[in-house]
Amino acid sequence: MSAEREVWREALGVVLATSAYGISFGALAVASGLDVWQTSVLSLLMFTGGSQFAFVGVFTAGGLAALPSAVASAALLGVRNVAYGMRMSPIVGGGAARKAAAAHFTIDESTAVAVSQRDPRLRQVGFWVTGIGIFVGWNITTLIGALLGDVLGDPQSWGLDAAAAAAFLALLWPRLKERQAIAVGVGAAVLAAAFTPLLMPGLPVLVAAGVAIAVGWFNWLSGTAVPPAQRTDRDAEVSA
Repeated sequence: MSAEREVWREALGVVLATSAYGISFGALAVASGLDVWQTSVLSLLMFTGGSQFAFVGVFTAGGLAALPSAVASAALLGVRNVAYGMRMSPIVGGGAARKAAAAHFTIDESTAVAVSQRDPRLRQVGFWVTGIGIFVGWNITTLIGALLGDVLGDPQSWGLDAAAAAAFLALLWPRLKERQAIAVGVGAAVLAAAFTPLLMPGLPVLVAAGVAIAVGWFNWLSGTAVPPAQRTDRDAEVSA
């Protein structure tokens, strides 16, 4: 199998796993009080699963009175996409129009598939195939979930809530070959789990990201500190 076909296979596997979770969002959004049209527009324009679930979760709990809090929670979770954008900008390349188009597809999954590749061309393939594929699939399954609504019952009973996490684990596992990568993964997971009951949605993710920044910046597990300008591409990928 060629390297490009392998990237396509990896990307499409993530697309299928993540898109399936859109059914859960569509059903939950309609159950929270949004209609099918509002639910679909939310996926088309916001298109970042974590932020969408945060919005619906807070809106369900408080109704229209909680709308400002729902927007704030969604925005807070979306902050991580700024970091993804900075990481993906040199990979996407091109002019302002190309980067503006790429911004809408810069999500957790497209970034993860892209940075897991070694070749610059394959990184672009992984990014665009994953980003566009999930966008199409997510919006289709959102509409399906919204139309079916209560017919599905509890979406978690179908295991759809674990689909995205399983896809991330599949991407992460092959990269855990060095002490530094393992330390980043374990440390980030422990911090995120510890702070989840204490902080509002979105903040545990940002706190966990601090582990990658600290370990990657100081290169603690490699013996000597390496300034960012002198780090290899391999070091940059581990810290990202």
